[in-house]
Amino acid sequence: MDGNTQIQLDAPKKTSRMLGTLRNSGRLKSPLSPQAGSFKNQSPSTPDKMSHSPGVTSPLSSVAALFRTKDLDDQSQEDKPVVRSRTEPNMPRLDSILKKGAAIRRSLRFSSKKDKRQDAVQEAEEEGQAEEEKEEEAEESWAKIEETYTLAELPHIPLSVMQINKLIEMEVLEEAHLHLLALRGEFERERLRLTQEDSPVELAKKEKDLSLLYSNLRLKMASIVRTSVSLPARNAGLLVHVARIIQEEDKRAREPGGLQGSWMDAWREAVDQGAQDKVEGVHLESTNHSNASWLAVHLGLLGTAVVNDLEKVKKELCRCYPPSFQVFATYVRSYHAAVCRHLCTLETRATLLRDLYALLDWILHRYRSERILGSLTLQPEMSDIDANMDLDDNFLLRLRQKFCDTVKVDMRAFLDRLVELENEELWSVRKRPDMDDDHMFTSDFSMDICTKVRGNVVNASRLNAELEGEVTASCLGQLKDFPMRFDNEFRRCCSSMRADEPLWSEYCISYVNSFSALQRHLEDEYAECSPLAVEEVDKEVQRVILGLLESVQEQFKDDVKPFLRRMMTRKWLTNDDDFKGLAARTEILAQHCQAMRQPHRQEMASRAHYHVVKEYVGQLMKNNFSCKNRQHDKAASKIRTQSSRLADVFRQMGSREEWLDPVGECLSDIVGQKNKGDIKDQLQPLLQQYSDFSSKHLAAVLAFRGVMRGREHQRILLRLNQLKKTTPSGEPDDRDRALFRDMEATVRTDFLSDLSFFCFTFILPAD
Repeated sequence: MDGNTQIQLDAPKKTSRMLGTLRNSGRLKSPLSPQAGSFKNQSPSTPDKMSHSPGVTSPLSSVAALFRTKDLDDQSQEDKPVVRSRTEPNMPRLDSILKKGAAIRRSLRFSSKKDKRQDAVQEAEEEGQAEEEKEEEAEESWAKIEETYTLAELPHIPLSVMQINKLIEMEVLEEAHLHLLALRGEFERERLRLTQEDSPVELAKKEKDLSLLYSNLRLKMASIVRTSVSLPARNAGLLVHVARIIQEEDKRAREPGGLQGSWMDAWREAVDQGAQDKVEGVHLESTNHSNASWLAVHLGLLGTAVVNDLEKVKKELCRCYPPSFQVFATYVRSYHAAVCRHLCTLETRATLLRDLYALLDWILHRYRSERILGSLTLQPEMSDIDANMDLDDNFLLRLRQKFCDTVKVDMRAFLDRLVELENEELWSVRKRPDMDDDHMFTSDFSMDICTKVRGNVVNASRLNAELEGEVTASCLGQLKDFPMRFDNEFRRCCSSMRADEPLWSEYCISYVNSFSALQRHLEDEYAECSPLAVEEVDKEVQRVILGLLESVQEQFKDDVKPFLRRMMTRKWLTNDDDFKGLAARTEILAQHCQAMRQPHRQEMASRAHYHVVKEYVGQLMKNNFSCKNRQHDKAASKIRTQSSRLADVFRQMGSREEWLDPVGECLSDIVGQKNKGDIKDQLQPLLQQYSDFSSKHLAAVLAFRGVMRGREHQRILLRLNQLKKTTPSGEPDDRDRALFRDMEATVRTDFLSDLSFFCFTFILPAD
């Protein structure tokens, strides 16, 4: 350790204080700083002109004198008073002094409140003008850094390692670098003079010291670069020296004594780290916070931070570097990379649908919008730079798939909750379903489902057209098994309710209407984009609708079964109570059908119409009663009247089975004939309307009429067989109309009647 080093170690605080005094007084200025003048005007051949010119102190000689003087006296180091020129920027202006003097004079005399307000306004205006002047002066003092420069003269005797390291710690980078270059030159000269007899220990030690100093210098420069966006005003002057050091070191990259690796690459890594620190420093709430929009808020703050930082880079940092650094483009790429890494972290924390939507929307749209990279404050520099984030394709695919999967989970939970609400609000309390403005039974779940699906699809369409199709398929996929799950839960919760027919039917009708509305909505909205998915949902919805209609029909059948069973009996002939009960139940069904939307209202009315007529006529075929003693006339009149009444009811309900109406009239004509022989003439109208009317059905009607045997009985049957051969089967649309085909007929005859009929079959044409 030499003497100079010992002096430095003995008085570190004193030298630091003196160095600060010299720097603040303007004597210790870097030759690389803008205030020192342009490097282009300095010639390498005359490096001592500035240092030997009168009135100017060389920064290198000042630092060397500071560290090498043994007896450093504070009084002897004080400079002579610096005389400012009238044009110096920091020189107070005459008008400012006069204004301040006037303000002092005003403050010494008594003044009114009005005068005080005027003085305050005037002082505020003066302060604003002063600030504007300072900003203008600062703008003028910064000139654009040129690409080329002239390196200052290297000191003949470099400082010690500890002294150079102290300069690096104090951020006197230009001085430290010049001494480093001088030390590096000594090392190179000693290396060249080294012979086989010399010991390389001292040379290795110097090489190690150089490596240590260069590492510390690079770390200090990296620290300055990392914080330059956060502290642009503090680091602006230092960045100029950082840029020149990088340029100089990259020129000397192949010379011994320096660090391995590009200094420019190290600068870019520092920029990347600074961008990463800024991005990670944006406020982010925890996911368990009460704020449901925590991610959207964070992304908004992130976008604002990126814009503000890039604005600082454009306005303040770009002028600190030569053009070859491409500062703005480098920072943009660094922020791209930092944001991409941050988004990967956010993706793991985003689990809810709204968070994933906010993340995708920010990536696909907001990041490139006018709010962030498309901001007018970043133009025109940003126009030549790619604004797309360099995200991995797998990341976007994974994020989109996660969004679709979350849509499925969210949709499933939403549908399950709808079933629970239906049970809580209706089934468990036996509440009647609501009616809409058209007086139709309805349930809100269909509208809720349409709104939910529509919201998911619209949100997806705002993100991406392809994602819209995927989300539509996801929603429809969850809807596929919902109708059956809803129906099963409905029947499970309301299984004990079926005895209460009106409420059960109202529930079924409301769900028929609701599922029908859901079916129409899906077909209208999504049949074009997802035809297969809509078709699958339609099948399940139609299956449930048919099941609900069947339930209403079965309930109606159970209700009217006891009344129909007592038709065409002795009691029926003398008492109308059973028919009144049948009519009352039919009227209730008609009222329920009025609250059912088309086409299911007509379908229900047609099914009920067919069932009632078939069962009513079917009682004639069971041979439960025979009209004897001229009771056939009364029976025929009752059949005609009751059939007409039922036809009117079902016609009002909207039944399309009008072909059933004439059957009562035709049968009453057969039953009411006074002369048995005239019955043959009434068969033609019946057979024309109902071609499936057979001999066994005619035999049953004749038995009800009281004609059970005899020649006339056989003639009537023979007449029917003849008519069936000559009567056409009806129009093509009527061939599927079958009323008697599946209707059982029971005929009681004695042996003689059967024998006589058996004999006649050999003579008469077969049936």
